[in-house]
Amino acid sequence: MKGYWIAHVTIQQEEDYQAYLALAPQALAKYGAKILSRGENFTPLEGFEDNPPQRAVVLEFESYEQALACYHSEEYQQAREKRILCSEAHILILQGMEDSPRPG
Repeated sequence: MKGYWIAHVTIQQEEDYQAYLALAPQALAKYGAKILSRGENFTPLEGFEDNPPQRAVVLEFESYEQALACYHSEEYQQAREKRILCSEAHILILQGMEDSPRPG
C-alpha cells in the first residue's frame, strides 16, 4: 500500500530554508517521492486557529515502508538538520488504503 507524507511548515528564515531545499529533493527522489500537492494555497479549518502554517505538502511513496525509510535516511536527515534551524514543521506519515471506500 502507498505511503504519504503530510507536512505543515512555517518558515522563520526563508534564506536559510534554501539550504534545506538544496538537499531534500535528492533524498525524496531517491525514495521515489511524488509531490501530490504543495504550496500556500490551502484553507486551515480546524486546529490551526492560533498558528496556521505557511505551507502544506503532500508526498506519495510506493509504500508506507518506503515513506518511513526516506524520512529516516541519512540523506533526508541531513536536509532535516538544515530545516529545523529555520522553520517549524509538523510531519506525519500515513499508510494508504488498499481499496478506497466511498463515503456513506
